Amino acid sequence: MIKAKNLTMHYGPVVALEDVSFEVNRGEIVGLLGPNGAGKSTTMKILTTYLYPSGGTAEVHGLDVLENPLEVRKVIGYLPEILPLYMEMEVRSYLDFVARARGLRGATLKNRIDSVVDTCGLRPMYRKVIRELSKGYKQRTALAQALVHNPDVIILDEPTSGLDPHQILEIRNLIRQLAEEKTVILSTHILQEVEATADRIVIINRGTIVGDGTLTELRGRAKRSERLKISLEGERDQFERLLSGVEGVKQVIHQGNTDGCASFTIHSPVDKNPWREINALVQQQGWKVRELSDNPLSLEETFLTLTEKAAEQKAAY
Repeated sequence: MIKAKNLTMHYGPVVALEDVSFEVNRGEIVGLLGPNGAGKSTTMKILTTYLYPSGGTAEVHGLDVLENPLEVRKVIGYLPEILPLYMEMEVRSYLDFVARARGLRGATLKNRIDSVVDTCGLRPMYRKVIRELSKGYKQRTALAQALVHNPDVIILDEPTSGLDPHQILEIRNLIRQLAEEKTVILSTHILQEVEATADRIVIINRGTIVGDGTLTELRGRAKRSERLKISLEGERDQFERLLSGVEGVKQVIHQGNTDGCASFTIHSPVDKNPWREINALVQQQGWKVRELSDNPLSLEETFLTLTEKAAEQKAAY
């Protein structure tokens, strides 16, 4: 549904994007993750035909964004980071205006407005002036305008920016509901947001893609060692000494003591998890175990490791 190939964007001497390539399949929710200034919004503006790239190509629903920009706009719904709202209009008037601008008329216009009002939970606010709405309802209204023409592709730029936790959960649920019928790509700099919402993650940093895959796949590419977490009842020193002597253990890091238990993170070579040897040691010593579990990389650690690896490769090149 979306195919970007070698997208490059220069703003004078500043390189905003450099050879960015990725695909989004039908029915996927793909999160474009990166810090502010990474190139996420530039990518989305190219996909929505707001910007022409300095180089590369992109297709949406099989349509080239450079050759068929008007046709591309018909099949996408776009929620930019700065909400495209007319504050003095009522919600109903605004959605009617957007729907007519999209070419809807008659029964189709009425049915689509009714549908997005219900989908976005705007019925209680239907006759309110947009300026009077809460931040969450303004976000819903802006999302409704992106959906009113029933597009196949939804492009959302920072869709939960500035919302409170309750509103964030509501928008997340709405995005998942939309993905049952549509393809969704969203950008965010909030790690927890993309982890909670996306099926696949594309990590972009300083205008280049440093990771593309599911969270499990990205963790696998980022990890430099296997990690176990173990919590044992008793004093730290003996545990640390004996655990460090287990075959295959590279490093034992004490994480602190809680309720009489000492907790450790155990590092070992990739694909050489020594949990059997550790379990045998526990039984031999008669230790009381509170916890013994895998300790995979968090999304934050994955993001930092992949960006560091990309920087190292670029410097070496």
